[in-house]
Order: sequence, then structure tokens, then C-alpha cells
Amino acid sequence: MPHTVRFRVEPGDVDELQHVNNLVYLRWVQDVAVAHSAAVGLGLQTYLDRGASFVVRRHEIDYLRPALKDDEVDATTQVIAVTPATAERFTTIRRLSDGALLARANTLWAFVDLTNGRPVRIPEDIRARFPLEPLEETGRKNSKKGG
Repeated sequence: MPHTVRFRVEPGDVDELQHVNNLVYLRWVQDVAVAHSAAVGLGLQTYLDRGASFVVRRHEIDYLRPALKDDEVDATTQVIAVTPATAERFTTIRRLSDGALLARANTLWAFVDLTNGRPVRIPEDIRARFPLEPLEETGRKNSKKGG
């Protein structure tokens, strides 16, 4: 199920070209994923108690339009694919004032043992908290996965 977090562009988010720096978009992608996990009852302490957690293996981000100082944006994420040890998320970032799609991202998260950093199977109770649903988001570009 998709999860959305609203962000306001702060002065420190804007670079010398007067638009939001690409690293801020990456932070939003990370923050909305962490918020989604917490919203389904899987906060940091839960992962630490289990001795395993999701970590980022890869980000792909398309920057489509700039966000500017004082803009409000919604970052929406959902899990779109799962393998035994990975989960793929699709995230969009839209400006509230006009609905413009500013960026879209695909992130591959690996579920790893925190003692050795090696991938482990995602437990079924964790998988069940992130049901896979068809993407309603028109911002997703086609991929070799059929999306």
C-alpha cells in the first residue's frame, strides 16, 4: 500500500542554482521509505531486536523538474517487487501547488543480517506488511520488469 510524507523545501535544501539539490531528493526517498516501514510497525528498534534490517543496495532517480525554496512536496512510496532477500520500492515526488511530477525513483533494498552484513531471507511476517499492489502512479517509466 502506498505511503506519503509531505516535505517543505527549506533554505538549506536549495543549491547555488536556486533549486533543490539532488541529494535532498535522495534524502526524501530514504525518509519516506523509513516512515512507511515505521507506519506498518517496523521501526528501527524492531529491526535491531531481530538482528536484521533493510539496507539500500541501489537507487535510480530521474530528476524531471526542479523544486524551489518554500515549495511543499509529497513523496509517495510503495513496495513493488519482492524476492527472497530484497524489496524494490517505487517513489514519486510531486509539488503540491501544481501536482507536477518532480522526480521518480526505484530503490533496491536488501534484507541483511546486522552481525555480518550478508543478505538473509525476508521473514514472512515482514513481507506481509508490505502488500504488493499495481502501481496507480503514471510517473513510472517502463522497465524490463514489465512496469
